[in-house]
Amino acid sequence: MSEGPLQSLEQWDDFVKSRYNPRKTEEEFRDHSETTPAVVREFYRLNHMHQTRDFVLAKKRQYGAKQKAVMGIWEALEFLNTLVDESDPDTDLTQIEHCLQTAEAIRRDGHPRWFVLTGLIHDLGKVLCLWGEPQWAVVGDTFPVGCAYSDKVVFPEFFALNPDSKAGRYQTRLGVYEEGCGLDKVDLSWGHDEYLYHVAKDHLPEEGLYMIRYHSFYAAHKEGAYEHLMSEHDREMFRWVRAFSPYDLYSKGTDRPDARGLRPFYEELIAEYFPAKVAW
Repeated sequence: MSEGPLQSLEQWDDFVKSRYNPRKTEEEFRDHSETTPAVVREFYRLNHMHQTRDFVLAKKRQYGAKQKAVMGIWEALEFLNTLVDESDPDTDLTQIEHCLQTAEAIRRDGHPRWFVLTGLIHDLGKVLCLWGEPQWAVVGDTFPVGCAYSDKVVFPEFFALNPDSKAGRYQTRLGVYEEGCGLDKVDLSWGHDEYLYHVAKDHLPEEGLYMIRYHSFYAAHKEGAYEHLMSEHDREMFRWVRAFSPYDLYSKGTDRPDARGLRPFYEELIAEYFPAKVAW
C-alpha cells in the first residue's frame, strides 16, 4: 500500500466534517469502510502505526523547545498560507481565509474576544507541515498513547500495526496513568493541537487553550471515551471544547472573507493577547 500523504489537508478536514455530521444516523456515523476515500484510510493507517508513546515524547521534546522560528501571529498565518493545496479541485480558499471563516462565525455569534482569537489561530500548528513533518504527525483525530486504545477512535483496527499494541503495560485500561489523573498528565498523539498549545499556553485564557489542545480529541468530546482519565476540571472545561467544535467543523463556506479588510481588526485583537513576536 502506498505511503503517500493525503492529497490535501482539506481532504482530511472534509472527512472529519462528514464523520461528525450531526444529521447522520448512528449507523451512518460508524460506517467508514466503503465511504471513506482510500487516501484517508491510508493516512490513518500510517497515523495509528507510527504514533507510539516514544514518538510522541520525542516530538514534545523536539518542539517544546520552540526553536523553529520567531514570528508574530499574523506572520504565522501568512507563513501557513504558503502551504499550497494544488491537488484540491474543490476549494481555492487560502489557509488565512479558512482561519478567518472560523473566527468570523464565532464573532457573529457574539462570543468573547479571546474565543474569536482562538478560532483565528486554532489551526496554526499546521505549520509543522512546512517544517517537514508528515501529515500523519500533523492532523488527524488525537488519542492517548500509553494506555489501551478505544474503539471510539476512527479506524481502531489500524492500531494492531502499532508496536505499542504489543506492549502489555500500555494495553490496560489505565496503562501508565492513574484513574482521574487529568488530561494534562496524559500524552495524546502528536499533532498541530498539542504543538500550538505549547506555543500559546502563556498567552490565552485556559478555556481557549482547552479548545486548541483538544479540538481533535473527538473520541472524548464527541463520543465520551477516556472519561476515566479525565478530572472534574477537564469535564467542566470540555464544555468549551464542545462549544468550539461546530465552528471548527461547519464554518467553511463559499463566501470569501475579506482578509485585507479584516486584518486591522484581527491585528488589534492579536495584540491584546500576544506579544509582537512569539517563539515557535
